[in-house]
Amino acid sequence: MSTSMNPNPNPNVVHHRFIEPLDVLFLRGNKLFGDAGSYGESLVPPWPSVAAGALRSAMLARDGVDLAAFAQGRVTHPLLGTPAAPGAFAVAGFTLARRLADGRVESLHPLPADLVALADEKGAAQRLQRLVPTAPAAGLASSAALPLWPVLPQGERGKPLGGVWLTQAGWAEHLAGRTPAVNHLLKTSDLWSLDERVGVGLDAERRRAADGQLFTVQAVALRDGIGFLASVTGCEPPSHGVLRLGGDGRGAAVRVARHPPVAVDLAAICKARRARVLLTTPGLFAEGWRLPGTDADLRLRWPGLSARLVCAAVARADVVSGWDLAQRAPKPAERVAPTGSVYWLDDLEATPETLGKLAEQGLWMHDSHNAQRRAEGFNRYTFAAW
Repeated sequence: MSTSMNPNPNPNVVHHRFIEPLDVLFLRGNKLFGDAGSYGESLVPPWPSVAAGALRSAMLARDGVDLAAFAQGRVTHPLLGTPAAPGAFAVAGFTLARRLADGRVESLHPLPADLVALADEKGAAQRLQRLVPTAPAAGLASSAALPLWPVLPQGERGKPLGGVWLTQAGWAEHLAGRTPAVNHLLKTSDLWSLDERVGVGLDAERRRAADGQLFTVQAVALRDGIGFLASVTGCEPPSHGVLRLGGDGRGAAVRVARHPPVAVDLAAICKARRARVLLTTPGLFAEGWRLPGTDADLRLRWPGLSARLVCAAVARADVVSGWDLAQRAPKPAERVAPTGSVYWLDDLEATPETLGKLAEQGLWMHDSHNAQRRAEGFNRYTFAAW
């Protein structure tokens, strides 16, 4: 594998990699399993930390770093730093993707919280509809913390459709403030299938199968041409080779992705003085669902930006954890705002250049805050037209 070892990389350069599994994957979620009769569910797509771990491990192995010494903090990698003090490497994006016939890689996105797919009587996708921030009618009371509510206006009742994903073209339409057409939807069944596998617990002392320790796990079998798109800043990750990905370290090929990203018209957003913030990876926020930098008056104050938070569509909180290989212990369990959460801002004061720089940094108030999770790709977002 080849990569740049420049100790002073340009942090603004984004390197895209397409990770394509060579086998089924065990993408374990946040629930313990392994006890007799337990069931291990898989999470698709997995957390961005899965990509961060796979790419960093490949870089350490390629550079001949003593993994035990690195885990103990006795060796510092010029780009990865140490487990306790990560270096320049950071995952800037991680999503499902597919390889097209012409070699390009297209990102695939779960429906954001402000977009609903509606089905017809036969269960087929009929249309997509956007949630609209709406002032509640006089006399209505609720525990909502924001002045506007995300409302789905419907002339006729429709049945929500689950298990669908947006193509990159549909994602671009949504970021531009337009409603994507149904031909921009893909079914989950077109992207992957689940295969249940039975596992056997092992007795380490006797070096044999443990009595009565059968459990079941979900294996994820991605369709041909389906994989993951990982975007990395701070250094150039491996450009080719094989990674150990997910539980049991199943093989996955990594290659440079020819991926033209979606461009957002930041100048138009500044001119309109309002915007949406869409989480593209889970958000670790000190105040739960609320964006960092929001004061008691719901005023958002980021470096070079001021706006008023008026509405939010946030699904039930997820919990992220994981296994810390360096410490040989579980990572702390933390509540996160799910990927696809949407926040509406008005009275926006910022320049296009400021919006671009803020989106590149992610939702971190300062560099030292939770440096490990920052390097793993959490708190990433994009601005979008409202």
